[in-house]
Amino acid sequence: MAERGRDLRPLAPLPSYTGSCHCGQVRFEVQADLDHVRICDCSICKRRGALIHRVAEGDLRMLSSWDDLASYKFNTLQATDYFCKTCGILPFRRPRTALNVWGVNVRCLEGVNLDDIPIERVFGSKLS
Repeated sequence: MAERGRDLRPLAPLPSYTGSCHCGQVRFEVQADLDHVRICDCSICKRRGALIHRVAEGDLRMLSSWDDLASYKFNTLQATDYFCKTCGILPFRRPRTALNVWGVNVRCLEGVNLDDIPIERVFGSKLS
């Protein structure tokens, strides 16, 4: 059983969402408690406008082929952005500041009301 402080009741399963790029070539499922999204002010994030929510590595499952994705690294070459080779949409990324997590673009998830999710501002421009 998982532990919540001193409460020994099992943790509730995370909600599951289906996601895709714009053209539908890249499809995935993710389990997440969408209690917030991150907006970053770094040079790439402020241009692309993604709303990112981090999930554990095992909470993202590809439904299409990894071959449908291209990747991009810049600056320190530690973060990896994955985007559809056909339409160019970024469905998820590997952040440089956290190991074993995915940053999922919540804008790519079906059935999510973005107005209901609090925003957390991240200052990636200040990372060196």
